[in-house]
Amino acid sequence: MSIHYPSGQGPVHFQKPLVNKKTSRYQSTYSKRGMSLEKEINESNQYYLATHQAVIHKKPTPIQLVKVDYPKRSAAVIREAYFRRPSTTDYNGIYKGYYIDFDAKETRNKQSFPLKNFHQHQINHLMACVAQGGICFAFIKFTTLDLLYLLPATKLFEYWQDQKNGGKSSITLATIKKDGIKVEYGLNPRLQYLPAIDQLIAIYEKGEKHE
Repeated sequence: MSIHYPSGQGPVHFQKPLVNKKTSRYQSTYSKRGMSLEKEINESNQYYLATHQAVIHKKPTPIQLVKVDYPKRSAAVIREAYFRRPSTTDYNGIYKGYYIDFDAKETRNKQSFPLKNFHQHQINHLMACVAQGGICFAFIKFTTLDLLYLLPATKLFEYWQDQKNGGKSSITLATIKKDGIKVEYGLNPRLQYLPAIDQLIAIYEKGEKHE
């Protein structure tokens, strides 16, 4: 299936991922290297929803269908489609009465996270949400290191503006460790990220009291 982006970028063709049949069935379910951050978050969100802890979902992206084949009366196959508009961020929801909004990003870099993974419209969206009192952040995963952090949106804004002013085009891992909140792996849920959000809420509430 081909999907075209609003900027006029060419179609993206999707292929089924190759499956390694030699992977041991005893491979650790605790680490699960190779699982995408999106899938990890989705599984954790399902657990949080089922246990009535939070309601957080991945945002759907509006798509304009262009070409659809009907090989059978009861089945349709999408051959070509367009994203109607650029997306904002990946996830939003509510937790402890707070609006939650964040974007999930991955990098194979071991020393830094490239800011090019974000776009100006996403930064603008996060800024608007923060201005309304939302708890916003970037969920960043260093895939080769299996390290995960929540980076407060306010910190992301600082790095983004610094880049626009001729500063660094990436955030070092050391900086993310200093300014972010580490997320631990677990079993239920897989990503224990609500405790990290609790810390963000505490920072937000502390700031509110001092205004």
